Amino acid sequence: MRVGVILASLGRPDDLGNILRHLKSQTQPPSAIVLSLEKPQDAPPELDPGVEVIFGPRGLCAQRNRGLDRILPHCDVVVFYDDDFVPTATSIEGLSQLFEKNPDIVGATGKVLADGITIGGVEYPDAKTIIETYEAQWPTVNPAPKIADVATAYGCNMAYRAGVMQDLRFDERLPLYGWQEDVDFAGRIRKRGRMVVTDAFAGVHCGVYRSRMPGRRVGFSQVVNPIYLMGKGSMRPSHAISQILKNVLSNHVKAIRPEWYMDRKGRAVGNWLGVAHLLSGRADPMAVLDIDPGSAKALADPVRPKNQRT
Repeated sequence: MRVGVILASLGRPDDLGNILRHLKSQTQPPSAIVLSLEKPQDAPPELDPGVEVIFGPRGLCAQRNRGLDRILPHCDVVVFYDDDFVPTATSIEGLSQLFEKNPDIVGATGKVLADGITIGGVEYPDAKTIIETYEAQWPTVNPAPKIADVATAYGCNMAYRAGVMQDLRFDERLPLYGWQEDVDFAGRIRKRGRMVVTDAFAGVHCGVYRSRMPGRRVGFSQVVNPIYLMGKGSMRPSHAISQILKNVLSNHVKAIRPEWYMDRKGRAVGNWLGVAHLLSGRADPMAVLDIDPGSAKALADPVRPKNQRT
C-alpha cells in the first residue's frame, strides 16, 4: 500500500532531522513525505529530494490539513507523526500490512514504547537505544500483531485510511497546539469503520517541550476544548468530564511542587479562565487566542536541570 507521512512542525528543525533519518531507513519506504511548516527556518538544513515542504500559518490542525490536501490523492494510508517521534524501522511496513489485511480498519494508533510527555522528555540518544533494543527483539514485521478496538487515537503516532478522509479534516477551531485534536478526529473517523490500537507499528515519543503552548493557554484549553468536543459529539460526555477533572485536580495539587518542565501554576490559572468562559455561556476554543500567554518566553525552551537525564 502507498503510505504517506505528514509531519506538522514549528521551530524544531533538529527534531525533524532526527525523524527523517529514521523514515529514510524504513524497511518499506514511505510513498510520500510532506513537511507542513510555517517558515523555511522550521526545516532541517538538508532534505532528501523526495521530501516535500509546504508553508502556511501556524496551528497543528491547519498544518495537518494542508498536508492532507497535498498528499491524499497519492496515498492509500496516511500516518501522522509528531516531529519529536522516533519510529522503528518496520513501522511503515507494519502499518501497511495492517490496513491491507484488515479492510474494516479505518484508523489505528501505534504502540508507544516510551512517552516523554509525562516525564519531562526522552533525549534522542535514549530514544535511539529504546528503538534499537525493541528492533533486536522484532527484527521483522510481526506477522500476528495485537489489535484491540479503541474509541480514540494518540496524535503522535496515528494512521488513517485515505479513502475515509476525503471529506474530513482536522477542526481548525482548535487553534495553536490543537489540544485534543486527535481525539476529535478519531471520534469522527470511527463512525466510518473500526478504530484500533496495535503493535503493528511502534516508536518513541520524545515529548519535546520546545514550542508548546504556555501554561495559561494549556489550562484554558484543558477545560474548554472537551466541552466543545462533547457538543460536537466527537468526545463522549464521560470522557470529557473525566479529562477536565483529572487535569484541573492535577494542576492544582502539583502547583505546590511543580515539575521543572511544566507551568502548573499557569495551567491552574488557565483552568479558572476556562471555567469563567464556560459560565459566560460559551465553549469556544478560539478564545484561547485572547489569553495572555504569561511566561511564554521562559517556557519556550525549558532547560533540563544539570545531571538529569530521562
